[in-house]
Amino acid sequence: MNATTEREASAVEYRLTAVDRCDSCGAQAYIAAVVNGSELLFCAHHGRKYEEKLRSVATSWHDETARLIEA
Repeated sequence: MNATTEREASAVEYRLTAVDRCDSCGAQAYIAAVVNGSELLFCAHHGRKYEEKLRSVATSWHDETARLIEA
């Protein structure tokens, strides 16, 4: 395996980008929840604030907050 392939294999691809914004405050979204067929996006703060209530009704929960602590 060459160096390029190794880097590509170890690279993590994220679904949320800097264009995705929190539905509550407009900050960058790191959490996506699907509720009643609609995707809701949240920053880490609002995602944690509403997580308990949302998880009980969400059909999907996608969390990329680990990106905030990566080097």
